[in-house]
Amino acid sequence: MEKSNKIILITLIVIIFLAIIQNVAYREPEPEEVAEKDEFAEARKAMIDVDIEARGVSDIDVLEAMNNVKRHNFVPENVKAQSYADHPLPIGYGQTISQPYIVALMTESLELKADDKVLEIGTGSGYQAAVLAEIVDDVYSIEIIKELAERAEQTLESQGYRNVRVKNADGYFGWEEHAPFDAIIITAAADHIAPPLIEQLADGGRLIIPLGSVRYHQTLTLAKKHGNNLETEYITSVRFVPMTGEALKKS
Repeated sequence: MEKSNKIILITLIVIIFLAIIQNVAYREPEPEEVAEKDEFAEARKAMIDVDIEARGVSDIDVLEAMNNVKRHNFVPENVKAQSYADHPLPIGYGQTISQPYIVALMTESLELKADDKVLEIGTGSGYQAAVLAEIVDDVYSIEIIKELAERAEQTLESQGYRNVRVKNADGYFGWEEHAPFDAIIITAAADHIAPPLIEQLADGGRLIIPLGSVRYHQTLTLAKKHGNNLETEYITSVRFVPMTGEALKKS
């Protein structure tokens, strides 16, 4: 009988201990934590409904990516209140984070698949890279401004995007050691497509770029590679900050 009581007592102690551990591990979030987490949820939904989906972007993967990526974590504190407004925002060093609609449009135009390998030229804040990373397995992003590259890398890591690699370099020359790429997205204006990027684009690959005068408006252009040929399609008029470095020298 005494032995039986000891077993019961030990069992009760174990049950109580496990209950305490479970309570600690699965603590309900405090109300202020929930409020902080959902602070921009309505604004983000409105952005997607009104500024993106209503304007013709219909790819479910793109819409989900735009909802999953918290744009307010990619902008400076002084413009955070405007995070989900449909216009570019300054991020320092003369650069901007692109208008959400254009981010969605460019992403959709690439017709991405999960196993695609994507190269981004112009990391900027890291926002576009995060959207891409929600859809594909591997994203490589090049930023010519060292401070932006470092900041974007830190932001992407803090947001859990482990499938994005950021490099501080001149994007004009691409990232040869990881080529070929199924898709290349260029988030700065140029008056020509850099030959190294064409070479690093896989056969059947897609490339999107704001093409035209770097001082005025450009045409958002989608190029598809077929052997040695590029088939181009003009999407819409845009205005992007110019590519610098080698692209500007050769413009």
